[in-house]
Amino acid sequence: MLQPKLPKKELYQQALAHLKEEYKFAETELAYETPFELLVSVILSAQCTDKRVNMTTPALFERYPDATAMAKATVEDVFPIIRSISYPNNKAKHLVGMAQKLVNEFDGEVPQEVAQLQSLPGVGRKTAHVVTSVLYRQPNMAVDTHVMRVSNRIGLTTNTARHNPLLTEQQLVRHIPMDDIPDAHHWLILHGRYICVARSPKCEQCGLTNICKYFTQNVRLLIQ
Repeated sequence: MLQPKLPKKELYQQALAHLKEEYKFAETELAYETPFELLVSVILSAQCTDKRVNMTTPALFERYPDATAMAKATVEDVFPIIRSISYPNNKAKHLVGMAQKLVNEFDGEVPQEVAQLQSLPGVGRKTAHVVTSVLYRQPNMAVDTHVMRVSNRIGLTTNTARHNPLLTEQQLVRHIPMDDIPDAHHWLILHGRYICVARSPKCEQCGLTNICKYFTQNVRLLIQ
C-alpha cells in the first residue's frame, strides 16, 4: 500500500532533517583560500566537475593570485592554463573581464551584494548565490542541475519547476528556514552528486525513500 502524501510542511521537515544529519559537515567541494579564488572557481565550475576545477586552479592561482594580477592578463594568457575546463575560451574571457571590473569598480574586492556580483562578466544568479552563501552566509539558494533534480524527485518542488532554476529557487526558499538555506544548497547538491544521481539513482542507499515521490512512483511500484 502506498503511503499517503505528506503535507508540504511535513515533507520539508523530514527531508531537511535527514539531509542535515547525512551531510552535517557539508561545504563546497571547490578548493579556495580567498573570496577571489572562490569566485574564479565557481565561474570555472559551470558545466564542469569540481574535481576538474580543483585540478586546474592551483596553477591559475599561482600565476594570478588576485584580481589585480588577473586584470593584467590577456585571454591568450589564461586560456592555456584552463584549457582542460569546459568552454575554456569563453571562461578565459569571463575571468579576465571579471578581474578588470573588480579592479576598476570594486577596488579588487569581491562584492557582497548579488546584484553587484551579477554585473561581473561570467557571473549569473547561481554563481552570485553560491559566492554570497558560502562567503557571507547570506540566505541565497543557488540552484544547479543537482538541486533541481533532487528537489523535484523528492517532491519538494513541483513538476513545473523541474527544469526552471528560478521557480525551483522560489519554491525552496518559501519552505526552507532562512538559517538553513546556505547549508541546504550543499545538502541537495551532495545528495544529487553521490546518491540521487541523474541515471540509476542509488535508492537502496537513500534514507528518504519513505517520503520520496520518485521512489513511490517509480521504484516501489516496480518491486511490488
